[in-house]
Amino acid sequence: MNEISLQNPLFATYAIAAALMILKAVSMSWLTVVRMMQVKGGFRSPEDLKKTPLNPAPNPSQLEPNEQVERIRRIQMNDLENLPFFLVAGFLYVLTGPPLILAQWLLYGYAASRFLHFAAYFTGQIHDVRATLWTVGSAILIFMTVQVLIAAIG
Repeated sequence: MNEISLQNPLFATYAIAAALMILKAVSMSWLTVVRMMQVKGGFRSPEDLKKTPLNPAPNPSQLEPNEQVERIRRIQMNDLENLPFFLVAGFLYVLTGPPLILAQWLLYGYAASRFLHFAAYFTGQIHDVRATLWTVGSAILIFMTVQVLIAAIG
């Protein structure tokens, strides 16, 4: 069986977790736009103040930061800082041929930690909650990366 094939349960596990993380990251852009339209603000560019069907009553205050919009942007930035590492580390980890159940726990555990981190950030939970959820994902990345190093060196 080809290692990089959706017929391989190990690679399929990675593909599912990676696809979920990519969809989550992409959805942050959509969520930002929805929130900007809801609050009619949080725009960033001067041309956003032109009268259009989507902005029939432009106002210079629409360029001021809006906490509801900025919160989503911070979540998106956090994804952009973390997800590339997962995509690479997860792929390389699968190539080491780990036990399927362990890979499922790690890959789905990472995805779960990121979804929970999103929920905590989106709802304004205290830093300790967000940090704990981030730490779970980070520890998973470190574990997988160390396993890749051990397999590659050994």
